[in-house]
Amino acid sequence: MLGEKEHRKWRFADVGSWLKNAFFAAIRGEFLLRLHVSKYFIHIIYTFFLFWVSIWLSLKIEKTLTKVEENRKVLQDVEIYHAQKTVELAGMGRMSKIEDMLKDKGSALGVPQKPADKIK
Repeated sequence: MLGEKEHRKWRFADVGSWLKNAFFAAIRGEFLLRLHVSKYFIHIIYTFFLFWVSIWLSLKIEKTLTKVEENRKVLQDVEIYHAQKTVELAGMGRMSKIEDMLKDKGSALGVPQKPADKIK
């Protein structure tokens, strides 16, 4: 009456053969047909497309954030350089005024020729 395959019960040893069959079906492109999901094929393609777009956008965002962080570091360096130059310029303006005032008073003081010595 019923064949031997139809009377067989499920056994744990069958899992290996099921996995092997599923693997070879996936390689041959028959996996979705064996699962009878062909009517959902367009949904599967749409989901794959959404995942692909999500991954692609994440990579682009990460690349942009990396550029922003690098540019932020460069901008900080430029701001530090600008601040140093501003301080130097302000200091030069004061020094010239003080030198002129000292010359007007007849003082022999001027700009130091060497840096100050530290006394311990």
